[in-house]
Amino acid sequence: MVKPSAHASHILVASKSEAVQISEKIGKLKDFEKLARKKSTCPSSQRGGDLGWFRKGNMVREFEEAVWSTPLKTVSTPVKTQFGYHLIWVHERDEE
Repeated sequence: MVKPSAHASHILVASKSEAVQISEKIGKLKDFEKLARKKSTCPSSQRGGDLGWFRKGNMVREFEEAVWSTPLKTVSTPVKTQFGYHLIWVHERDEE
């Protein structure tokens, strides 16, 4: 059986307050991508934060929990991991 997979983008910043400020400016995907290019410290910022498709179990636990609990096509609340604070946009999930 193949593990479920998801397609998500993220913005990675150092502080929760910065993540909250950025999230207030996001209304739609275009806003998210523009802010990812400008603010995210992850190399994925060059792609508007796009992480592509990944399988369940490939990301750190806190990030993954947010990917599977955030409604599709919305931005998550700030998620803290050992890398910093993430805002996550979930494009699609394949639960099969």
